[in-house]
Amino acid sequence: MKNVTVVGLGKIGLPLAAIFANCGHFHVYGADINKLVVDQVNQGISHVNNEPGLDELVAKAHQKKSLEATINTAEAVSKSDIVVVIVPVLTRENGQINYQYIDSAVEEIAKGIKMGTLVTFETTLPAGDTRNRFGKTIEKISGLTMGKDFFLSYSPERVYSNRIIKDLSSYPKVVSGYNKRSLELATDFYKKGLNCEILQVSTLESAEFTKVAECVYRDVNIALANELAIYANNLDINIMEVIKAANSEPYSNIHLPGVGVGGHCIPVYPYFFINNGMHEGLTTLSRKINDSMAEYAVELIEEIIGSLKDKTILILGLSFRGNVKEPTKSSTLLLIEALKERETTVCVDDPLFNPDEISKYGVIPFSNQLADQIDAIILQAYHDEYQKIDFSVFENCSLILDGRNVLNQREIENLGMKYLGIGIK
Repeated sequence: MKNVTVVGLGKIGLPLAAIFANCGHFHVYGADINKLVVDQVNQGISHVNNEPGLDELVAKAHQKKSLEATINTAEAVSKSDIVVVIVPVLTRENGQINYQYIDSAVEEIAKGIKMGTLVTFETTLPAGDTRNRFGKTIEKISGLTMGKDFFLSYSPERVYSNRIIKDLSSYPKVVSGYNKRSLELATDFYKKGLNCEILQVSTLESAEFTKVAECVYRDVNIALANELAIYANNLDINIMEVIKAANSEPYSNIHLPGVGVGGHCIPVYPYFFINNGMHEGLTTLSRKINDSMAEYAVELIEEIIGSLKDKTILILGLSFRGNVKEPTKSSTLLLIEALKERETTVCVDDPLFNPDEISKYGVIPFSNQLADQIDAIILQAYHDEYQKIDFSVFENCSLILDGRNVLNQREIENLGMKYLGIGIK
């Protein structure tokens, strides 16, 4: 039985570690800088919420003693034949990449790596980083040579929160290698570890490019849907009806419009192209369109109720999307900015966050006592809890903007409120 170290026990790293630890082929060390996370895993507890099947997998691996966690990455790597890196790469406000955490992790890997180890990266990266940044760092610190003394692979994560375990078994796993032996080792590892279809690509750079291209495709498609929605709104045409009809043709796959695009992936990874030579074109334009939708939504409200100065607006959902506790790049942050520029009082409700977590964003956490003070509502993240929301308690609310085009327009209008969607009047 081989030893595997998974570096990074976040929302993707922990599911990977748990699956590998339960496949029957590996003993897994989970390495993370967060001691609380390490302690929980060592008690058989998952710190990642709302991920079906993960609690059971972590508990089972703990019981089998096939998964243990540590804050000492170098020591875990020194005991391992395979190292999986799934440490986040962040971006700054200007879209430039912040390598702080992954650089630190790779340095620790280099300190502990032994001859013959396979290192496979799953973090989304600009094309060339696996080879030229991280491979060379490992070489420099360890004194080992890529493709000879240690082996290098890139295999991007391609999963969606709330269904990670399902996606890992159902999506083809894109696998690449520095050389032939690297590819052979990585292919064998993922076949055993995930029991899924393997899709080999010729170079590390092709695999890196593949992941970013997937995100760019979605960003561009959503921008197209948003552009069409704005135009449909000007013509008093329901964009949702149009999209349903258009997508009945097998070559049409128009995505859904909305108040913006958030999360770790779609608003971030296009900059891996934009800041590395792709300065103009659809990728750049799509980022501008999607980030402008929050301002567009606020302008729609202004057209109906007039100046928003001294008005109170409630935003439903701090998360970037429904049923995920994750505020990264959430469209709510852009909505807050646009509303505050208009001297609007902003309330935010989100059942996944406590009041202290919400108030950190400079807004008022919503409570039922504030219901009669609300002048308008924006639905931003459609959590399950909002399916049964009683809008009748908002007695002074004159308008609801449905930023995800999911609410019942007739029910809202029967309450005497104006309904607006993105591309729906």
